Amino acid sequence: MQKTVVAAALGECVHVAGVLNFLRLAESAGWRTVFLGPAVTIDEVLSSARKEKADLVGVSYRLTPATGERLLGEFAEAADDLRAAGMRFAFGGTPTVAEKAAQLGFFERVFDGSETPAEVLIYLKGQTSQVPLEQDYPQSTVERIRWKSPYPLLRHHFGLPTMGDSLEGVAEIAQARALDIISLGIDQDAQENFFHPERQDLRRKGAGGVPVRTADDYRALYLASRHGNYPLMRTYSGTDDFLRLAEMYLQTINNAWGAVPLFWFNQMDGRGPWDLEGSIREHQALMAWYGDRNIPVELNEPHHWGMRDASDVIFVVSAFLSAYNARAFGVKDYIAQFMFNSPPGTSAAMDVAKMQAALQLIEPLAGPNFRIWKQTRTGLLSYPQDLAVARSHLATSVYLQMALKPHIVHVVGHTEALHAATAEDVIEACGIARKAIENALNGLPDMTADPAVQAQVDHLVSEAGITLQAIQRFAAGSSPDPWADPVILAKSVRMGILDAPQLKNNLFALGQIRTRIYNGSSVAISPEGLPLSESARLEMLLKS
Repeated sequence: MQKTVVAAALGECVHVAGVLNFLRLAESAGWRTVFLGPAVTIDEVLSSARKEKADLVGVSYRLTPATGERLLGEFAEAADDLRAAGMRFAFGGTPTVAEKAAQLGFFERVFDGSETPAEVLIYLKGQTSQVPLEQDYPQSTVERIRWKSPYPLLRHHFGLPTMGDSLEGVAEIAQARALDIISLGIDQDAQENFFHPERQDLRRKGAGGVPVRTADDYRALYLASRHGNYPLMRTYSGTDDFLRLAEMYLQTINNAWGAVPLFWFNQMDGRGPWDLEGSIREHQALMAWYGDRNIPVELNEPHHWGMRDASDVIFVVSAFLSAYNARAFGVKDYIAQFMFNSPPGTSAAMDVAKMQAALQLIEPLAGPNFRIWKQTRTGLLSYPQDLAVARSHLATSVYLQMALKPHIVHVVGHTEALHAATAEDVIEACGIARKAIENALNGLPDMTADPAVQAQVDHLVSEAGITLQAIQRFAAGSSPDPWADPVILAKSVRMGILDAPQLKNNLFALGQIRTRIYNGSSVAISPEGLPLSESARLEMLLKS
């Protein structure tokens, strides 16, 4: 049965913006709302509460604290019978008036304006304690996405070069209720050599993240997060011993989801011991492992091509291949990641078009057993070093990302170009992102409706189809499912069907393609420097 909330600005107070924000959140949480307006008398509020059979009454007062204290005392006395009968009461106002309201001991919850929308939603969705408990926050990714809607989950990487600093930072981030998912950034030896101490190099301990060396290290980091808003935790899939790591992650940090590449984190990019074809097989087996356990999987694939200056067509093709392989290997909940601002120089309009094209290709794969969740992020290589400018870039990038209506926003901190984010950096970056998200949710223009964006979506979808067909034609007669065949996928990179300029002189790739930013989009170009269609590019490959 739908619950009802009645709300008003009490007495002579005419400030109702906070009341209306509260009611908007209540509506998103499924409540029926009744707004009584500004400057409403105590009798009018209580009469309406009785008439509407309200489950909750919210009142606000934002004027003089002394006057507010007297008025709220009168209100509490007049409403005592309704409270005794089970009706609930909440207050919202300035910090000074909120302090007086809390001292009355009458209101179930007192809001002083410092709360995030998510914290208000927690209350409206059933939180009973003044201090949130772990049971107030869903502890699985999909459940938390649905619970926090319409707000996306916030995720941020965090990992400092020592365990001590990382433990303190995790605790500080959790207590600040800054984000929903702490992505542990672990050092390279932890990713590649966790189970091989003989291969570890003490000289690079802490390089790139927290130097976790035992399962108890992971347990300690997870325990440090068990307060505040009880964020989820996840970490890298590693570059060797994939299944052993996945099992340990699940046991120690309740890994929120698996992040699995398709073509990367191997000898091709110098991040791991496997060759390209072998790593594809291992990654597919890892997807299946997570799928069997109904754990979501993210393929952090397309942006690895984009960061190596690949064309937007290759980005879109790799986005499709990622989703296709996830579904083929039993993933039930697929997190599609979209990194904006990559390569640098991409325009906002063409960024949106590229992501829309990727979505247009992968959305037909969705069904009851393959759900797609959208995750957006700011480009790793796009941040300036000037922190004031970087903060602006973070805000505008996140605002742009909201065009995709993401379920998860992966916040990339504004200090990215300078140093690994501290806990304070993470908290600040999430605050910047959260405000950009709130502004967008208050009414964002539909950027996908721009004719230039729509034309580019059609173009990229058509061009990506040519590339995908080329992979199938290349495998004709040798594979029943070329898009999920490790042999065919590896050969597609080696032959240059999938290629990026930064793969030049790579043992596993052709590295022959040339690209440049043209009208805001990364495009393949001819030897003469002119934009090259996929059919022309692939024809040149065959001739060479």
